[in-house]
Amino acid sequence: MSKKKLTEICINSLSDSKAENILNLNVKNIASFTDEIIIATASSNRHAKSVSEKLVDKLKKDEIDIIGIEGEAESGWVLVDCGNIVINIMKKDERDFYDLEGLWGNHDIPDISS
Repeated sequence: MSKKKLTEICINSLSDSKAENILNLNVKNIASFTDEIIIATASSNRHAKSVSEKLVDKLKKDEIDIIGIEGEAESGWVLVDCGNIVINIMKKDERDFYDLEGLWGNHDIPDISS
């Protein structure tokens, strides 16, 4: 499956689950561990759990390999690693605190907010 199609699947799943402020960062030229980082905001721990579970279910249904899932919904941050794409589902407080957008700079950041 193409990376573009995988990105679409992830973003559509996040959007369908009502995640907010979905951002796709192209980090191919500045990171060695992935090509893209998708960040989405969940409104609560329960919402983060629901969003991540629906994303994982969709990826498995489409037979997409998941390298790993890190974090607990109770922590306010769940990471789903698909190799070329890493998806971060975070509560607003955690997203503001860790500022992944600032960490990776403003490199080709298309805003695809829902």
